[in-house]
Amino acid sequence: MTKKLLTNSIPWFRTGIVGIFLLSLALRFWGLGRFNTLVFDEVYFAKFGNNYLTHTPFFNAHPPLSQYIIGIGIWLGSHVHLPQEPINGLAGSMLSPWNYRWLNALTGSFIPLVIAAIAYQISRRHSFALLAGLFTACDGIFLVESRYALNNIYIVIFGLLGQWFLLLALDNQKQRRSLWLILAGICFGASVGTKWNGLWFLLGAYLIWITAWAISLLHSFTSSSSPSPPSPQTPLQNLTQLNIFQMLFYLGIIPAFIYSIIWIPHLQLDKRFGFIAVHQQILNFHLHMGGNSPDVHPYCAAWYKWPLMTRPMAYYYQTTQSFTDPLPVMGPNLPSGAGKVIYDVHAMGNPVLWWFGVAAMLFLVGMLLSKVAIPLIQQEGLSIPKHLTVDTWIALYLVINYAANLLPWVKVTRCVFIYHYMCAVVFVFLAIAWFIDQCLRSYYQQLRVFGLTLTFLILAAFVYWMPIYLGLPLSTHAYKLRMLFDSWI
Repeated sequence: MTKKLLTNSIPWFRTGIVGIFLLSLALRFWGLGRFNTLVFDEVYFAKFGNNYLTHTPFFNAHPPLSQYIIGIGIWLGSHVHLPQEPINGLAGSMLSPWNYRWLNALTGSFIPLVIAAIAYQISRRHSFALLAGLFTACDGIFLVESRYALNNIYIVIFGLLGQWFLLLALDNQKQRRSLWLILAGICFGASVGTKWNGLWFLLGAYLIWITAWAISLLHSFTSSSSPSPPSPQTPLQNLTQLNIFQMLFYLGIIPAFIYSIIWIPHLQLDKRFGFIAVHQQILNFHLHMGGNSPDVHPYCAAWYKWPLMTRPMAYYYQTTQSFTDPLPVMGPNLPSGAGKVIYDVHAMGNPVLWWFGVAAMLFLVGMLLSKVAIPLIQQEGLSIPKHLTVDTWIALYLVINYAANLLPWVKVTRCVFIYHYMCAVVFVFLAIAWFIDQCLRSYYQQLRVFGLTLTFLILAAFVYWMPIYLGLPLSTHAYKLRMLFDSWI
């Protein structure tokens, strides 16, 4: 969160932002070392992070940045010894789970704040920003991913920082604009340096820029018969101040340069492949993973299953016979029917947040289509107002970035999982926050009540499903109540 955002804010907003951060921090650090094992893909990323410290060459199916960060966390964490902390040697050295998880937990705690900052930049509305940050803090999959040594939170936070710095650049001029654009390019490069699909955040930036220029050109050819009065300025309305050369340098050459130098430490460690050869190896790995079928992996879920969350996945599942039994961390589960207490860490979103968020995104799509369809129906031709409203720019920004982060997966045939949706769903959080903010600002009491009710349902759902985000013990009955569909198990 920047000093500018906080100093220009009102006391209740500052208090709310601090409260959201403390909530995120507490949920991510509580019981961080409870499961003294490697959870889900920690079997790769925790080991890979430690391999850099032990100088052990290895093949990595993704760019190495997140593993560098996890390795830094392990190195720093090994110098802080907590009383009675458990240790294991599963990552290749004797480590506490806290060592390879704490930096992810800290990083994930900042994601709601970055979302709030983006919401403020595109709207100048404190209430919208606060709701966006709160809803992001109340999502399950981001909580789960932040509590373990996994890599998806890094692709998201770097991609979002790139978007935010671009918005800040549009809000400044000359040297300050150049500085923010350089930072945006660095962050976009870091997002791609975490996973290749970080490129879609950059794609979203280019698409909204192209859209702004297209609107400007269309307006120059089709002026409105009754031009709308000027609306309050937001950074998105300054997109046409960036020319093609600035975009290619700051958001092309700089990200490519950052991505390239990210590989240097890894290629120094593993000298079997050069820069081009290692990319060929990674591409071959993903091309031969198999299709989106349960035969390949039981939790394979094609892209169209993500928005409605029809196939979340269990990262950790163990059972005991009673609540007083020791916390299960190793070994097979008890025989079927013998386990009466379930410990499950489920990578799934907040159902109310996701489902209503998709509805809000569709509402924004409909709002944009109506801007084009209504003049055509009224036989006025294609009419582009000289000044689009702030909410129209917000809708364009959210819909375009959501599509940029979701639709490229349509052509992907390998087995993919629900966590691949994390880059797109952050724009769903922004969409539902915008919709509820509009309801709460409405003159109609029914809409204000609806907005408050929906906010309460999102918070209540987060509390209800929290046991399977944090891996709290549940009876078999309580567990089944939370697994609303068979496909969730």
